[in-house]
Amino acid sequence: MTAPAAPPAGPEVPLASAKGRWILLTTVLGSSMALLDSTVVNVALPRIGRDLGADLAVLQWTVNAYLLTLAGLILVGGALGDRFGRRRIFVLGVVWFAVGSLLCGIAPNAGILVAARALQGIGGALLTPGSLALIQGSIRAEDRGRAVGLWSGLGGVGAAVGPFLGGWLVDGPGWRWVFLLNVPLAALCVPVALRHVPESRDPQAHGRFDIAGSVLGAAALALLTYALIEARSATVPVVVAAVGGLLLAGAFVRLERRRADPMMPPGIFSSRLFTAVNVVTLFVYAALGGFFFLVVLQLQVVSGYSALAAGAAMLPTTVLMLLLSARSGELGERIGPRIPLTVGPLVCAAGVLLMLRVGPGASYAEDVLPAMAVMGLGLVALVAPLTATVLASVNPGRAGLASGINNAAARVAGLLAVAALPLLAGMGPEAYRSAAEFDAAFGRAMPWCAGAFVVGAAVAWATVRSPAPGACHPQCHTHCAMAAPPLEPPREEGRRP
Repeated sequence: MTAPAAPPAGPEVPLASAKGRWILLTTVLGSSMALLDSTVVNVALPRIGRDLGADLAVLQWTVNAYLLTLAGLILVGGALGDRFGRRRIFVLGVVWFAVGSLLCGIAPNAGILVAARALQGIGGALLTPGSLALIQGSIRAEDRGRAVGLWSGLGGVGAAVGPFLGGWLVDGPGWRWVFLLNVPLAALCVPVALRHVPESRDPQAHGRFDIAGSVLGAAALALLTYALIEARSATVPVVVAAVGGLLLAGAFVRLERRRADPMMPPGIFSSRLFTAVNVVTLFVYAALGGFFFLVVLQLQVVSGYSALAAGAAMLPTTVLMLLLSARSGELGERIGPRIPLTVGPLVCAAGVLLMLRVGPGASYAEDVLPAMAVMGLGLVALVAPLTATVLASVNPGRAGLASGINNAAARVAGLLAVAALPLLAGMGPEAYRSAAEFDAAFGRAMPWCAGAFVVGAAVAWATVRSPAPGACHPQCHTHCAMAAPPLEPPREEGRRP
């Protein structure tokens, strides 16, 4: 008979303590690997396409193979962490991600590169939900808002530095180093995690894993992605894939409602705040995924920027998130999520529309900088409050699951946007080889991204409610007015309602 699972290690660790700083460093290092890779690859796409003789569809798959396995398995990653230990699964994910990165770096052709990217996504699915769950399970309650803000800001810096770093690597040692860079990061992250991060898990996690649900969800996403990417030619395989994807998606929902231990329990959506924030996430991250996929191509293909210059163009977003994300997290705690989740996407939409000024011979100071600065301000207002609200809307024991669902929503949104946006914009398979053709398609794509941001803002304003001032005790993070009732009553004694 096995010993009962240990309760979560916290929330007891002050963020300002040495242990708290080590926890934050570990989670930032791990999540930055996944975030960095998801953005740094975009800058390398034109060079990858040229070196491997690939068309636009292959470039889409280079991005989407990673997002596909990440989105399809991230809920399993969260559940594994809740049951077997969040630190343990986090470390496994970091190692797996590093191995996948190594295979990407030595891939001899496009097919092997895409397959290796899918392997990377599996590692990302294990480490990504664990990073936030480690904060929620270890950092004391009154410091969590600031910790999540710092995690969002520093992790966002990793994502934003990605294009700059990727450009330097592409123009220097070559695009393969975009992937090989993850190996030394993993070599630093793993020993720090094992030495300084306490283990935590959900003592109520039990039952069998939902393998059938995971397979159905991933298969549905794969078929729908294929149908969207290949939809320019409405052949029989494309139609079959689209219909099959929709049928499998319906079967997935039906299965999750009937299983005793589903990987996505319908009961977690009884929190209206949790449901609303995930809908906002779908629209916002669809817009972000499409925007960043196309912007670095626009700067290189149309405006004539080098890979390094295109990456450097993203630096205003980096600086703004580094300076302001922690304060944004604290502000979100004080005023509630409704205003940040409404204003942030609207500011991002303005930044997207400003990018329409970027064309042949675009000036960085007059055309690119204003757009990226406005986009950065929107992300500062949006990201940290969104992340903190997701975690605050459920019981701390479900932190891994909640983080996994929200991350899955974000990745699915980006996956479908990268697959669908070129189709919506009328972008042909060889469009990225022609400056005039790509510029025209880019002009048609940006309003779609701005529209998705606006819809996200509208959903937030209509469905997210902030607590009234003084509605709850300052240290109450789970049972406050902004959160729906938890799925289970808390186990701790003496918690204030």
